[in-house]
Amino acid sequence: MAEKLFTKAQKEQIIAAIKAAEVETSGEIQVHLESHCKEDVLDRAADVFAMLKMHKTKLRNGVLFYLAVEDHKFAILGDGGINALVPDDFWEGIKTEMLQYFKQGKYTEGLVTGIEMSGKALKKHFPYDPDTDENELSDEISFG
Repeated sequence: MAEKLFTKAQKEQIIAAIKAAEVETSGEIQVHLESHCKEDVLDRAADVFAMLKMHKTKLRNGVLFYLAVEDHKFAILGDGGINALVPDDFWEGIKTEMLQYFKQGKYTEGLVTGIEMSGKALKKHFPYDPDTDENELSDEISFG
């Protein structure tokens, strides 16, 4: 079950990584876990992206980390605003780093690493502006 993958402390660690990344950027990061993904993982991630209304951020700079726990599938999906500015292989590079942890069963560490890497790119392209930025999306982990 996706809800049982992380302990309370591990969930707090992931949420803390999201908050730390978002303090330095106007970008938004979300994590969504499900037990199974019956379709192409990127298609399902796109559905979840829309369901979470991530495409409604002001600068189109949301990033979704989608994991289908039982099926061992995951995807990172960035919105158009950030995809227009990062290299084509940007998300694959982050996935490769995360996969090193996932293969060892270190899901918390893998997610935190991916969130931190994404946060650095978001900070570079979408720096935080205290006068205009607001937290547009929840930092909580969502489950399907």
